[in-house]
Amino acid sequence: MARQQFSAEQHSVRVLKVGERVRHILSELLARQEVHDETLSAHTVSVTEVRMTPDLRNASVYVKPLLGEDEAAVLKALRTNTAFFQREVAKRLGLKFAPKLQFRADESFEEADRIERLLNDPKVARDLDEEEE
Repeated sequence: MARQQFSAEQHSVRVLKVGERVRHILSELLARQEVHDETLSAHTVSVTEVRMTPDLRNASVYVKPLLGEDEAAVLKALRTNTAFFQREVAKRLGLKFAPKLQFRADESFEEADRIERLLNDPKVARDLDEEEE
């Protein structure tokens, strides 16, 4: 059977779609508490983003525990149970190769807060007011 050829645009759309499917699968596993881990059962964990490599063999999974509580413990528990998550993702995804999952803390909320604080700084507000005039 001939291998399908994808254009660069189709390939990137496929990578995004697979990443989103992996995010949904992981979110479902965590919401239903299908992984038997006390730390993960005690916390509500949100999977904010999954970034796939173009070959779909590796996935960076960005997670955030609710209210940012015990982030280090939650990440450790997720990394301990990586084999379970990879097995479940492979079973539900149906790809030729199962992506290798790497769990990481999502720092985007802290970065957004930092930028918000900078924009609300009186010195910056003063400069912005001068530009409008």
